[in-house]
Amino acid sequence: MPEFTDHPLRYQLSNELHARPFPTAHAPGRAVYLVVRKENHAASRDKSEDLAHLIDLLDRYGAAHPQPGATHHSAQIGKHNLKWESHTEVVTYSVFMDGLGERPFDPADFDVFPKDWLASAPGQRVTSALVRVETPPEEERLSHALQEWFVPESLAVSHVLEGAAIVAGDFRIDPAGHVRFAVFPGEGTGASRVGRILQRICEIELYKSLSMLGFARSRELGPVLGALDDRLSDLMNRMTDETVPADETLQALLAISAELEAQSATSSFRFGATGAYEAIVLQRIEMLRESHFNGRQSWHEFMIRRYDPAMRTVKSTERRLANMAERAMRASELLRTRIEVERSAQNQSQLEAMNKRAELQLRLQETVEGLSVVAISYYAVSLAGYLAYPFGKSLGISKEWVLAGLTLPVVLLVAWALHRMRKRLGAQH
Repeated sequence: MPEFTDHPLRYQLSNELHARPFPTAHAPGRAVYLVVRKENHAASRDKSEDLAHLIDLLDRYGAAHPQPGATHHSAQIGKHNLKWESHTEVVTYSVFMDGLGERPFDPADFDVFPKDWLASAPGQRVTSALVRVETPPEEERLSHALQEWFVPESLAVSHVLEGAAIVAGDFRIDPAGHVRFAVFPGEGTGASRVGRILQRICEIELYKSLSMLGFARSRELGPVLGALDDRLSDLMNRMTDETVPADETLQALLAISAELEAQSATSSFRFGATGAYEAIVLQRIEMLRESHFNGRQSWHEFMIRRYDPAMRTVKSTERRLANMAERAMRASELLRTRIEVERSAQNQSQLEAMNKRAELQLRLQETVEGLSVVAISYYAVSLAGYLAYPFGKSLGISKEWVLAGLTLPVVLLVAWALHRMRKRLGAQH
């Protein structure tokens, strides 16, 4: 019996499902979150640079290195726990700390990342966040703390996971350059569950920030598409003007189509990624299973009011770009059809002119053939006269009568011979 073999990727694919375990976090505690993205071609970047940068950080703390080609890594850096992950466009650093620190959302917590190490990062900061985890104080103190820590008009706070915790955030960048979040686990909420909540919060911030890159691209495209739309509308109006050469209009339309295709090529990945990131944001918020906290807006309501309009703008720009490209394509096809019709009419006129010229040539040929019969007959009659004159003289017939008698037969014979020759040549062609 042959040995039963496994698919070569069986274990690798199975382990991938367990490759990114949720962190554990205790209350009271803090977390620092950093997202780094390469400025250009982030999705196709050299990920070995990200690993080298991570190893540089680990070496500063004497921590263990990741495996070659790793996409995630956990390590102890000093007193803190580090979780590193490599995503399609970004790398993320999450550091979990025990205790609450000297003051809420202390910028000094971010010093876990050395300044020179940050300066040497192979990319730019997309977002960074400080998260405070503490047991919930009494309601009055909690309300006062939220009022002090966050911007009231942007604050989103709610109970999550059937009352397992209270989460709060305003999604604003504080004076130190970080977004703030607060988590208040309830009694009986274990470290694993707190870790999952922190993970969800960080993922919401991550994918919200990445999806907003699509919004920035939409704003850049707005004036460009506006100018192209005006040019396209003008050219479509010119299509009805018979005085404007169709070839000239077609070249202008093709130029606009090329510009639209170029804009579509540079924006397609960004818009597609934005749609995927938006779906993740909404999914992560749904997984929190929110309920209202003291009449405050929930995270879901915040996203509907502040985030959803930006995403609708992205989708609108994407549709506008596609519609303009389609309009330009249809206009080009119509113009090509018009040019083909005009060229067909021109070809028909040329064919008619060629037919007329052929008829004239035929008539001229017939005239020439008639003259040829006369000329050939003249010489043939003369030659025949020289041959027949001795016989006519012996019979007492004058030269004039001999020539007169030969003229008709000779002319008929020459005409018949030329007719036969023309028929033979016609049959060969």
